[in-house]
Amino acid sequence: MKKRNLKAQEISQFLVLGAILVFSNIILSGFFFRIDLTEDKRYTISEASKEIMKNLKSNIYIEVYLEGEFPAGFQRLQKSIKETLEQFRAYSGDKIDYVFIDPGASSDIKIRNSVFQQLAKQGLQPTNLMVKEGAEQVQKIIFPGAIIKVKDKIIPIQFLKGNQAASPAERLNQSVEGLEFEIANGIKMAATAEKSRIAILNGHGELSDKSIQDLGLTLKQYYSVDAVNLKTTDSLLKYDAIIMAKPKQKIEEFEKFKLDQFIVKGGKAIFLLDGIRAEIDSIKPDGSLAFPYETNLDDFLFKLGIRLNPDLLLDLNCGAIPMVVGIVGDKPETKLVPWRFYPVLNEFGKHPIVRNMDALYGKFVSTIDTTLDPKIRKTPLIFSSKYSKIVASPVRLSFNEARLNPQPEQYKLSRLPVAYLLESSFISLYQNRMVPEASSKLGFKEVDKPSKIIVVGDGDFAKNDTNKAGDFFALGYDRFLGTTFANKDFIMNSLSYLLDETGVILAKNKTIALRPLDIPRINAQKVLWQIINIALPIIIIIVLGFLRLFFRNRKYRIA
Repeated sequence: MKKRNLKAQEISQFLVLGAILVFSNIILSGFFFRIDLTEDKRYTISEASKEIMKNLKSNIYIEVYLEGEFPAGFQRLQKSIKETLEQFRAYSGDKIDYVFIDPGASSDIKIRNSVFQQLAKQGLQPTNLMVKEGAEQVQKIIFPGAIIKVKDKIIPIQFLKGNQAASPAERLNQSVEGLEFEIANGIKMAATAEKSRIAILNGHGELSDKSIQDLGLTLKQYYSVDAVNLKTTDSLLKYDAIIMAKPKQKIEEFEKFKLDQFIVKGGKAIFLLDGIRAEIDSIKPDGSLAFPYETNLDDFLFKLGIRLNPDLLLDLNCGAIPMVVGIVGDKPETKLVPWRFYPVLNEFGKHPIVRNMDALYGKFVSTIDTTLDPKIRKTPLIFSSKYSKIVASPVRLSFNEARLNPQPEQYKLSRLPVAYLLESSFISLYQNRMVPEASSKLGFKEVDKPSKIIVVGDGDFAKNDTNKAGDFFALGYDRFLGTTFANKDFIMNSLSYLLDETGVILAKNKTIALRPLDIPRINAQKVLWQIINIALPIIIIIVLGFLRLFFRNRKYRIA
């Protein structure tokens, strides 16, 4: 009788427990939450990204071109992309749909090449990957990126980022760290109904046409872009941001007043400026003297909190140019020689704009100093290497500089700043001076809204090379070195930060620690760990089974 009661009691307890689990599941299904127990919070999504997903009005479709057999590092990147997309889909209320595609799946070479060309036209960059097929190592072209589609909008995003100076494992880890920002920012760009408006200024010899075409085409994928003549435009106030790249001529006072009021009233700006008039094509065989540009911007920049120095940076970490180094037979011998006026910039400040940034390429770069105004927040973004020096105006430029062996004791200067981020509610340059004539249309303000400005001491920073036929190369690509530098990524990151009201770029601060295996220890303790991982779980299950059987028999004997 007692046994029957105990059995009925166990059944009723089981049914009650089952009912509790069912009702709990029904109640909790209306709530979404996750608990991240990892030390570096690698699965935690920022509040800015959550808000973007929650506020989506339209369905998002994402094609990820990272499917197939990959080495372990790329498998980790692939898995992290899936995890991030799953979290975004959950926070969006299932408004995000995605598919993984292998662009090289077709066995037909023509079809495969057609797909590759289409992806390249849409803005995805290919990379070569060594994979193992059978006993051989073969090269495989992959497109580690995605296309985000919303109605008629198409936004390309790249996943493989990071610094090429790092090891492959570190670079892939940097790419994983940046996934949340890349995907969330791409979704935000695609889902935003109205694009931010950007003006690329001209009228004073700035970069234009073919020399800035690659940047212009990239900007148009994400923003509404206009070429604006500062001389003739009535106002810049209808734009969200402006880019001024390498002005060579004097900017008149009223034109400077337009810049001033645009920034005072909250407009964002990127200034790419040369401190010295230096062009490699203008260097004469016996050398040339280079003097500062007379752009009339010195007082304007000083009011913003910086001074562009009339000097040139020479760096031992530099690019190269082709030069004739001798004669072989009756033909000149040409080789690439280091050109220290073209620094490779791979030292960065602590800011999301430059986090995990790849190396940048400068050409005739000038250093930047800051003023003591405490109201302006000044963040250095880019530095020279540990082995650099500066030469002040007038600078003698000669190709003999490339032929000389550098003296290390002359390159003692370290981490000289060449780019700054400035943030403040800026005070007008014309606060205590005469306002230019015809300024009544702009409505003068001494101080108004907070603004953000980025100044780079290199006017050619946004310039893409062209060949003799007039075709342009990608921004950052140097045809002599055969390397693509991250100049375009820096400008795009800068605009994301300047125009980002949600703070999604702060997701770039995510840090995921690499925990590599101790290979010598694994080899020495291989058998031990195999026993622990294979035999130990089985032994634990057997022991628990015997214990359960023992206590069950004991319980019923007492009964």
